[in-house]
Amino acid sequence: MICEGRTKRLILRPLELADAEQIQVLFPHWEIVRYLLNRVPWPYPPDGALQYCRDIALPQMEHGEAWHWAIRLATEPARIIGFISLVKGEQDNRGFWMGLPWQGKGYMTEACAWVNDFWFETLGQAVLRVAKAAGNVASRRISEKQGMRLIGTAERDYVSGRQTADVWEITAEEWRAWKVRGAHTR
Repeated sequence: MICEGRTKRLILRPLELADAEQIQVLFPHWEIVRYLLNRVPWPYPPDGALQYCRDIALPQMEHGEAWHWAIRLATEPARIIGFISLVKGEQDNRGFWMGLPWQGKGYMTEACAWVNDFWFETLGQAVLRVAKAAGNVASRRISEKQGMRLIGTAERDYVSGRQTADVWEITAEEWRAWKVRGAHTR
């Protein structure tokens, strides 16, 4: 069973089928999807969120292959503001997006810290790897702030076309050391 997460300002609630309606309104904006892998259909279909939740994300959760959370403000728990996932595998273990009105406020950095802890401390994983479009500066900053290292590049097909992807990594030991150092500088 996937647990609910809480941070100072956020609630990370495990994805439910009922979340599809809010996701459908919040998600399909070019500024959100352009740096996502091209497996995201674009233009986004009217039932895209329902299909994703029902046919991909919820079955992954049931099989223990992935963990998906709808991000909500603690002060407004009924409203979804973003989405974050962890996925088993050698690459691309974490993915996320944030609704436009809430970007640039540090919410995703906060959510990433909680899911990184979940990945290492609850799931017992040794390494977290994420690939992101090199042009996705905001996402890169989260990786940099949280002690990840750039370990390579690859070409990937994104909704906005073929681009270089930066591959970032952090080990469980590096994450724990970052948390200790970070506690003194936050």
